[in-house]
Amino acid sequence: MNDNIRNKLMLLPAQPGCYLMKDRQGTIIYVGKAKILKNRVRSYFTGSHDGKTLRLVNEIEDFEYIVTSSDMEALILEMNLIKKYDPKYNVMLKDDKSYPFIKLTAERHPRLITTRKVKKDKGKYFGPYPNVQAANETKKLLDRIYPLRKCSTLPDRVCLYYHLGQCLAPCVKDVSEEEYKRMTDEIARFLNGGYKDIKKDLTEKMAAAAEELDFERAKELRDKIAHIDATMEKQKMTMTDFTDRDVFGYAVDKGWMCVQVFFIRQGKLIERDVSMFPIYNEPEEEILTFLGQFYSKANHFKPREILAPDSVDIEMAEKLLDVKVLKPQRGQKKDLVKLAYKNAKIALQEKFSLIERDEERTIKAVENLGQQLGIYTPHRIEAFDNSNIQGTDPVSAMIVFIDGKPEKREYRKYKIKSVKGPDDYESMREVVRRRYTRVLKEELPLPDLIMIDGGKGHVEAVRDVLENELGLDIPISGLVKDEKHRTSQLLYGSPLEIIPLARNSQEFYLLQRIQDEVHRFAITFHRQLRGKSAFQSILDEIPGIGEKRKKQLLKAFGSVKKMKEASLEEFREIGIPANVAEELKQRLEEQDGKAST
Repeated sequence: MNDNIRNKLMLLPAQPGCYLMKDRQGTIIYVGKAKILKNRVRSYFTGSHDGKTLRLVNEIEDFEYIVTSSDMEALILEMNLIKKYDPKYNVMLKDDKSYPFIKLTAERHPRLITTRKVKKDKGKYFGPYPNVQAANETKKLLDRIYPLRKCSTLPDRVCLYYHLGQCLAPCVKDVSEEEYKRMTDEIARFLNGGYKDIKKDLTEKMAAAAEELDFERAKELRDKIAHIDATMEKQKMTMTDFTDRDVFGYAVDKGWMCVQVFFIRQGKLIERDVSMFPIYNEPEEEILTFLGQFYSKANHFKPREILAPDSVDIEMAEKLLDVKVLKPQRGQKKDLVKLAYKNAKIALQEKFSLIERDEERTIKAVENLGQQLGIYTPHRIEAFDNSNIQGTDPVSAMIVFIDGKPEKREYRKYKIKSVKGPDDYESMREVVRRRYTRVLKEELPLPDLIMIDGGKGHVEAVRDVLENELGLDIPISGLVKDEKHRTSQLLYGSPLEIIPLARNSQEFYLLQRIQDEVHRFAITFHRQLRGKSAFQSILDEIPGIGEKRKKQLLKAFGSVKKMKEASLEEFREIGIPANVAEELKQRLEEQDGKAST
């Protein structure tokens, strides 16, 4: 604990609020809430902690706090701060998917579609369906029973759906509003849980058709009834009413929490959601934070009712979510909450060995690497590699590993601009200069360790740019490969020396993953550029092909290889004049001849 933290701890108020933990770069790494700030924040720096909490505490170099007037305000503020800062140690729900709805459009000729976006367009939305397969199967069933139009724009003739009996063909026939109203009302009744009534009506019509000896009509109705049975029986009935509700249950073990959510729609359990994460506060507080994030950050649809375990503060949950929250004490609802807890407990037990194995490969490998190099734990590692063939189309690539895992959203590609010819050292200088000039300008997070795919010369070139040009003091290491292009040695220090790492250690495997990934990323980018430049160079030589026709060819064929296989007729079909197409074909054949000699 440094003096700054020690002094701040003495001034903490005995009031509710939020606290923001920062690392040595001033980045907010954790946001928490407390009923009494003084007690909660001090607890991090006193007593013993488990491994994950100790890891958080070891990174804390400073903290801030915000006093609120109530626990509820602290909870809402905590959620907003987590959204704003995205701290790496908080419970962050990465699943931003939106679930599908079945929509009955409000058009003159209505359609039934599946969509993930709910708009204020007078359409009727039913769902959501957490299982997209369930949504598609239900829509397919309704398409067979109710022949609404399927085309987004009306064609000028009937389509296959008309011949299959799944469309009334409003494109060529008049369909009354009364007919549409009858069908849309029945669809709405079906999707609101009245499928048994629809099935009963169809059964009565089938019996009537059979009595009138209209066996073809009776068979058609029988098939529709069979489709209803086949689709709806896949969804197990769990409740006697048709209220949409979510059921929450959670289990805690070894500082980790698993939350299971059962989605019940129209009285049926149709899907579940499982989340597992480390916790740093009391489970009763963590579950409230989870509930808030579940319906805001992860964009889950709020049902009419939520069933929660006894430990959840119902009053705070209802204020937070603006939804009715119940803690059932007996009966079917209580059994569902118990079932969610049971599933959470089993999932937590089963996943523990996998979690521990993953930590061994990632965060523990990063910690061990930091110890071997004698630096702070390098939570953020940025690695660079160059790629060129005899100086042509030189490129460089940068990848980012955070806590031993690739963060692909932060990967960057660079075309070398100022270097002529195959000069790896100058290429590396240029890219590092561009990267960290921008980092400083935009106040982006600095890495804890920079890795260069190369030897002593590459590392010294990078060190010169960082220290002498940009005034940065960031640890730099070099990754050297053997004759078989495999990770061989780690160079570090001033002067540079080989850091001995056991070949079977997790930190050595981490270096291999980083080196292989940055090399793959650089090579892929280089190949893309080479293919594009080869394509453009041929086209640039041909009279009559300007930027517009280049784009036409690129869109139609995509590569020189496909163009070589194309006929003159195919060129003319996309609007290339005959004389230009003949010239292009001749040039391509000449290039093929040169390549073969």
